[in-house]
Amino acid sequence: MTDIAKLQVAGKDVEYPVLSGSVGPDVVDIRKLYAQTGTFTYDPGFTSTASCESGLTYIDGDQGVLLHRGYPIGQLAEQSSFMEVAYLLLNGELPNGQELDKFNSTITRHTMLHEQLATFYRGFRRDAHPMAVMCGVAGALSAFYHDSTDITDPQQRMIASHRLIAKMPTIAAMAYKYSVGQPFLYPDNSLSYTGNFLRMTFGVPAEQYEVNPVVEKALDRIFILHADHEQNASTSTVRLAGSSGANPFACIAAGIACLWGPAHGGANEAALNMLHEIGRPERIPEFIARAKDKNDPFRLMGFGHRVYKNYDPRATVMQKTVREVFESLGVNDPVFEVALRLEELALKDDYFVEKKLFPNVDFYSGVILSAIGFPTTMFTALFALARTVGWVAQWNEMISDPEQKIGRPRQLYTGPTQRDYVPVGQR
Repeated sequence: MTDIAKLQVAGKDVEYPVLSGSVGPDVVDIRKLYAQTGTFTYDPGFTSTASCESGLTYIDGDQGVLLHRGYPIGQLAEQSSFMEVAYLLLNGELPNGQELDKFNSTITRHTMLHEQLATFYRGFRRDAHPMAVMCGVAGALSAFYHDSTDITDPQQRMIASHRLIAKMPTIAAMAYKYSVGQPFLYPDNSLSYTGNFLRMTFGVPAEQYEVNPVVEKALDRIFILHADHEQNASTSTVRLAGSSGANPFACIAAGIACLWGPAHGGANEAALNMLHEIGRPERIPEFIARAKDKNDPFRLMGFGHRVYKNYDPRATVMQKTVREVFESLGVNDPVFEVALRLEELALKDDYFVEKKLFPNVDFYSGVILSAIGFPTTMFTALFALARTVGWVAQWNEMISDPEQKIGRPRQLYTGPTQRDYVPVGQR
């Protein structure tokens, strides 16, 4: 029997069903609230509102749990590949060997960009932020691939999904190449998804680029850890844009624009900037003391999380990966030493333990990306590259939902009440 939530509004008693998912908090179904009472709920930031039904990703912030289609993120990051996780999010199950080979082949066939898009890049200034470039180019894809914009056709939706996943590394790599004045490299379909991206980013035509397997695995893990994260701001933006019937390329461009915000996708860049500010390991106690001082504006970036009130499960994987990358690349930089020492001290400090301010995935990913050679301006672009998989999976799920309606949040109006226009000469 379904539980009932009872509400009294203006002396009127109403009842609403309480819905239960397969795991996680129950939700009160208030879809008929306005029709029955003439009132709305008020929930700035939608922190207590379930905007959709989804079977993709589940987060339990109190317990530090992140599941993709039921699989723990730690197992996926340690044992699978980004292409396996992409297949899982899109199709609901992990692929067998034959399915994975076919999926890899499909993605590989779509990695090239239309040649005219190279001209599109040259319309940007050389110092344009990579996210500005990615946002523009992703949106422009709809002008080149008219055969996959009919959202009512499941086959076209899947083709568009494959194209977006395949082309995003090419788009990101070309944004980097353009910023440093180097020629674009065409994709090499003999390489893995992540290895191909590394070559397109750091390779040059005159030399043979050798993919470092440790770096390739580390970046693949970072992609997995950023593939999807439930109904965050950018994912909700993609869903909201998609609810209007917009084409998939426009929806993903909207997601990229939202991710660009420093409160969302820019956290790993902020964490790395903080490490540069600290500068040397011996200065860490000073900055820890400042972080504890309520009157000091300094904050330890990369610690704590809006959702996770326990250890970020993604950070556990990154903790190990940092050391693997440092060892493989022979990293000898005070900033990286600061990162390792700060992590060690913070995890032992009662203040941070009591407040559950554990290192999160952004603390580690920025350090790793910098060690690999990515400039900080590329950090959010890499986030967008990985999150495209989650965005298209969420978009597909939304379009397939027969109960999906165009998003239309309500408001609590506090402006002037109705008043009459006064001609300008009489004011």
